[in-house]
Amino acid sequence: MEISSSNLIQEEGDKEKGTSRDHKENGKLRVEKPRINDVPQIHRLINYFADRGEMLPRSLSELYENIRECFVVRQSERVIACVLLHIFWSDLAEIKSLAVADDNQKQGIGTQLVKACLSESEQLGIGTVFCLTYRPGFFEKINFSQIDKMNLPRKVWTDCYRCPKFPNCDEVALIRYLDI
Repeated sequence: MEISSSNLIQEEGDKEKGTSRDHKENGKLRVEKPRINDVPQIHRLINYFADRGEMLPRSLSELYENIRECFVVRQSERVIACVLLHIFWSDLAEIKSLAVADDNQKQGIGTQLVKACLSESEQLGIGTVFCLTYRPGFFEKINFSQIDKMNLPRKVWTDCYRCPKFPNCDEVALIRYLDI
């Protein structure tokens, strides 16, 4: 089955147990919250790209602790994409660890995952969302703008200082202001 952004939809509401196992609604793949047994697959997907230097690695314990921050897209039982939305403060959230399996890229899945994060931010009343990435062009296509990392002091002094790349971070910071 070919996947495009037009046939990916975000799950709405709770589904009865068993109906979400096919991960489709009306024949379409959807963005959904992960199950606890998805964490090892999420870990492998993120760290596959981290091993290639395309994102920062995440530990299994970090992913288990933050599973509620995560969205996934599945094909059958295989997690083919994931993203985390981390809340920093009452007005600030970060999109991190956006990963789409190589064989599923360029099909709109990453965009749908980011839109799910933006939607959740809006629902929570969080008006500013940022990311740090090696692929700024992707985020610029969905209305993020580049910003100096030093304009994100909560990020720099809560997470960045623990990063092995600190203070020589080579990721690009982008931000998007939401209409809430």
